[in-house]
Amino acid sequence: MNKLIVSPSPHVHSGDSVQKNMYGVLLALVPALAASVWFFGLGALIVTLTSVLACVLFEHLIQKYLLKKPSTIMDGSAAVTGLLLAFNLPTNIPLGLIIIGAAIAIGMGKMSFGGLGQNPFNPALVGRVFLLISFPVQMTSWPVPIAARGAYIDAVTGPTPLSVVKEGLAAGRPFSELTAEIPSYLNLFMGQMGGSAGEVAGVALLLGLGYMLIKKIVTWHIPVAVVGSIAVFTGVLHLSDPQAYASPLFHLLTGGVLLGAFFMATDYASSPMSKRGMLLYGAGIGIITVLIRIYGSYPEGVSFAILIMNAFTPLIDKYIKPKRFGEKPAVQKA
Repeated sequence: MNKLIVSPSPHVHSGDSVQKNMYGVLLALVPALAASVWFFGLGALIVTLTSVLACVLFEHLIQKYLLKKPSTIMDGSAAVTGLLLAFNLPTNIPLGLIIIGAAIAIGMGKMSFGGLGQNPFNPALVGRVFLLISFPVQMTSWPVPIAARGAYIDAVTGPTPLSVVKEGLAAGRPFSELTAEIPSYLNLFMGQMGGSAGEVAGVALLLGLGYMLIKKIVTWHIPVAVVGSIAVFTGVLHLSDPQAYASPLFHLLTGGVLLGAFFMATDYASSPMSKRGMLLYGAGIGIITVLIRIYGSYPEGVSFAILIMNAFTPLIDKYIKPKRFGEKPAVQKA
């Protein structure tokens, strides 16, 4: 019988840590934050600061007074949750709702399961979906970029490109006609559209993904699987009937696809461990997103898709396991 021999210390350490990776994610989100401030101004700053401070405060209070454990707010994970939650909110949402969302994200989505690394669902999305279901009017009133720079609660609002196309196609209007009512693909990529603070500028999100890949904070498997599955699924539908279904590029550049694929689906605790599992997980998110967008009542489906696949992560990890260290392939007998 072959035995796995482990040598005594000292062992080689990769240098990674929770704190290093969390602050790396925060740094990767800086371009998207800068874009949100550029397009939405005061509202983006207020929502972001309130969300981050509330998440950090709730985590500290829960650990100190309920769990009776040392505070871990300096590891950066609460700040990441707060920033991602802010990126999923309209920039004119009332402060009270931001605080409620932060309490749900940290209290229910994270600390109720034991804290960092033990949460089965992405905490920021738990907070976002709770607010969407509980306060649908406030969560779907989207400020118009540029026009909202100097305003907060009284910012000018308008429909998102997803809503325009969803309602137009449902009314029987052709997609080619609807393109005149939405920004060009270049403007969509640059962020000139209505939506939540962190999802509008695809170019900023791609810069953040590039940084995380270079620093090896995340791998390419989940982002590519999400984006690729959405592109293939919507591409097939668009080719089958170009007037009844929006183009793949439209689906990729609108809503929370890039934000979700790059920064939320890749959450360590709620995503699979193996590379094959990540690909399956990402493909599932993409397929569910398209199904909700086209056949569901909501124009957007990324948040729901990620949470649904979060629930399947334990099952994926059970049946798609990474190769054990030192394991040799089984030799088939003749």
